[in-house]
Amino acid sequence: MPSDQPRYAISFTPAPHEALGIVGANWIGRNAYSGQSIEPPMIGGMSLSEIAFHTALPRRYGFQGMLKSPFHLAEGTSEAQLLNALMRFATGWKPFFLPPLKVVRRRDSLAFAPAIAVPALDELAAAVVCEFDPFRAPLSEAELERRDAGSLSPVQFANLHRWGEPDVMSAFAFHMPLTGPLQPRDMERMERAALEFFGPILAEPVEFENIALFVEEEPGAPFCVHSLHPMGALPARRIA
Repeated sequence: MPSDQPRYAISFTPAPHEALGIVGANWIGRNAYSGQSIEPPMIGGMSLSEIAFHTALPRRYGFQGMLKSPFHLAEGTSEAQLLNALMRFATGWKPFFLPPLKVVRRRDSLAFAPAIAVPALDELAAAVVCEFDPFRAPLSEAELERRDAGSLSPVQFANLHRWGEPDVMSAFAFHMPLTGPLQPRDMERMERAALEFFGPILAEPVEFENIALFVEEEPGAPFCVHSLHPMGALPARRIA
């Protein structure tokens, strides 16, 4: 697979008008719909450059919770076919609400995650991975080695070689990254900053009513929302 081909990810992200999406874009410093950069937020005790540094990784990927990690298209498939399949898929799932999100420590970074388990979300994520696997180009040996750093569990190892990513199916845990890797000395300060910044929004339930297709147009480019696919019988909305 040529390395200059686009990569796609299937994810959840709030609709552009929703408060969580607006505040999330402000936190990471980029709007994934327009691609526009946003000046990092002012948070007491932290410089703008410090916030920008710690949010660099989620800024590249956009404010999203991935259901299917980035993949190149398999030989014989096209973006148009992927779009049609995703539109049909989305119409077969009813929207649902996520419980209030909380800031969690995930490995060495911070993320949003639902306060309680959401079986409907886990079921949807598993179906996305399975349904769209035919569109995924197989990983090269180098990519497999890079993603297997020697710390995977047997289940994660099996997932990596079957589905191209370790944290799927029974190993899946929905999350929306808020930072990149943090040093232990920075973890608590960033956690306080996130709680302060998002504040009352964390108490609000989140409607999961769209499945988003993100695209990375070329290697290293930021991921942007390509289209939103409403769950139900509405057509996909292309994001200009």
